[in-house]
Amino acid sequence: MEKTKNRFKNLVAYQESRKLVKEVYALICNFPPNENFALSDQLRRAAVSVPSNIAEGMGRYSAKEQTHFLEIAFGSLLEISAQLDIACDLGYISIKEKENVDKQIDVVASLISGLRSKRLTISH
Repeated sequence: MEKTKNRFKNLVAYQESRKLVKEVYALICNFPPNENFALSDQLRRAAVSVPSNIAEGMGRYSAKEQTHFLEIAFGSLLEISAQLDIACDLGYISIKEKENVDKQIDVVASLISGLRSKRLTISH
């Protein structure tokens, strides 16, 4: 167990999701102060949820449980995307800024989908 407890850190999906967190946090810095406990808080929690659920899932023993946490991580990606749409609609970020983060969301989504497919293959 000791040798494998941090194995999730080697996953590209985990590494890329951490990059996404940094990108989201950088965008939030430019939000108006009245957004500190509203949309920005939702974005922070959704962004942090992605690598957190990848890590938690990889700590589970069954492929079914791992898949469950990967699905939660994927759902958080969609949540980030929706919240960035709203931030753009409100004028907190530009379309270009949103598109840049969307590219990273796509990268992470693809990687999570690949991991999920592997886990589903293992469980059947």
